[in-house]
Amino acid sequence: MAATVESRAVPGVEETILDRTTIVRHLRERFGTAIGPAQPTADGLPTVWVNADRICDVLGYLKHDVERPYKLLYDLTAIDERVRGHRNGQPPSNFTVVYHLLSFERNEDLRLKVALMDEYPSLPSATGVWPAANWYEREVWDMFGIRFEGHPNLRRILMPPTWKGHPLRKEHPARATEMEPFRLPDEKQDVEQDALLFRPEEWGMQRGTQDSDYIFLNLGPHHPGTHGLLRIILQLSGEKIVDSVPDIGYHHRGAEKMGERQSWHSYIPYTDRVDYLGGVMNNFPYVLAVERLAGIEVPERAKVIRIMLAELFRIASHLVWSGTFAQDIGAMSPIFYMFNDRERVFTIIEAVCGARMHPGWFRIGGVADDLPRGWDRLVREFIQYFPPRIADFEQAVIKNRIFIKRTQGIGTYTLAEAIDWGVTGPGLRACGFEWDFRKKRPYAGYDRFEFDIPTASNGDSYDRARVRMEEMRQSLRIVEQCLNNMPEGPYKSDHPLTTPPRKERTMHDIETLINHFLSVSWGPVIPPGEAFVGVEGTKGHNGYYLISDGGTMSYRTRIRTPSFPHLQMLPEICRGLRVSDLLAILGAMDYVLGDLDR
Repeated sequence: MAATVESRAVPGVEETILDRTTIVRHLRERFGTAIGPAQPTADGLPTVWVNADRICDVLGYLKHDVERPYKLLYDLTAIDERVRGHRNGQPPSNFTVVYHLLSFERNEDLRLKVALMDEYPSLPSATGVWPAANWYEREVWDMFGIRFEGHPNLRRILMPPTWKGHPLRKEHPARATEMEPFRLPDEKQDVEQDALLFRPEEWGMQRGTQDSDYIFLNLGPHHPGTHGLLRIILQLSGEKIVDSVPDIGYHHRGAEKMGERQSWHSYIPYTDRVDYLGGVMNNFPYVLAVERLAGIEVPERAKVIRIMLAELFRIASHLVWSGTFAQDIGAMSPIFYMFNDRERVFTIIEAVCGARMHPGWFRIGGVADDLPRGWDRLVREFIQYFPPRIADFEQAVIKNRIFIKRTQGIGTYTLAEAIDWGVTGPGLRACGFEWDFRKKRPYAGYDRFEFDIPTASNGDSYDRARVRMEEMRQSLRIVEQCLNNMPEGPYKSDHPLTTPPRKERTMHDIETLINHFLSVSWGPVIPPGEAFVGVEGTKGHNGYYLISDGGTMSYRTRIRTPSFPHLQMLPEICRGLRVSDLLAILGAMDYVLGDLDR
């Protein structure tokens, strides 16, 4: 296992500002009036408006032709602007489509925006530039009703095919109480069941050849190998996979819509349920994005506490992945050992947070409470206990001959393919690319910690397993440094917009009690603006793109998750393999349905 650290330093402020100015100038020189105004944002990401008819030309130029290109389509989403009050000089639009690009060579992001005026607008599809745009554009059509001309199969992806309306449009109700009670008469049930029938012709598939017919097999949505409610339709020639169609959305709960109806702080527990195996790992980017919008500085003690909790949850998530992956391959014993050690992690989590899987413990400006007495003893005991267990897991699983035979050379993709499809995290590092956002773009205090970036070289299911196993060791190193170097001081910022405020004086004077009540019930009023913050999550890079209209709730909450682009790649890496190989690929991918469907 290679475990090395990228030697190139992260660009400093002056270099980053220079690069951002340069790329906007290059775009103006190349595309002239097709490039609109640059927009200042709270996150400092270079943001520029582009004419709709030239967007694919600009995207192609940025991916292929510009110096140090933007190879990764990090995200693609939209905004319903029709009831937004604070546009701050932005071009008028009913809807805005947002492209978030990433350049590894520059270590820089670029945000492109396209203004659309019609009630149900359209613009050219970017699937000819990035294959990863396929699902993203389907999602934008599903949620907003924006069409992408030239898309190979523009259809709903998260909502049922019979759904009426587009849920992230502002006129669509946000609560069940705003809609008619659900009823399922016989006629409607017949329509719904007919809509679920898979028709190969709709996906460009043939039912057979001159010599034989293909088999179309439903794997899921209720199947242990799919790790939740996921349906994969397999086109089979005997045991060999000819093609596959992932059918997602069975676990969709409208997490982004809920982010636009909850107050800034009451939405924090909802983020726990996105990657429900990652715990605070989704609290993390959300509160960082709100803090960026509000200009809140977090105390040093709170930063280290957050990092310690995040790395403990990374270990817990990887333990679940390791045990279930081994089970998918056919080994039963490892999952019991893994869950036993996960309970040891949860003992620490419960002692600190009062909860286990879903602590909802991070707060805007810090954490909910200080560390309890005795926390250091629990952490120290785990640090001493866990390293031999990792070695045991490696011996039982990673070095097992059957496991190696079932995973080596299965689900392989190259580094270029991984970037083209939007892969991040362990899947990217398994291709030999030493990229970890904690190292390349240290956030929330990670620059003060020593750890290595595990990499492999083959980009197959086996290497993805090796990388995650080594990542548990590195997370343990970080936790040990948190234990040994925990700063003194407050666990929450004194900024007036942090929520909820500390309660020391609430029972002493009425003004403080009123302020506490209003801050908790209504939440803070966040200044108008927009900000994105991402973190190196358990399964890849996940982040929150938040837009404030100067109120107590988010105007737009966009959750970028790693599972969504990762699973989109499934048909590409399972063709020509067998059904049993597919289960190995799914296990090595380490997706979560809440992360996938939101």
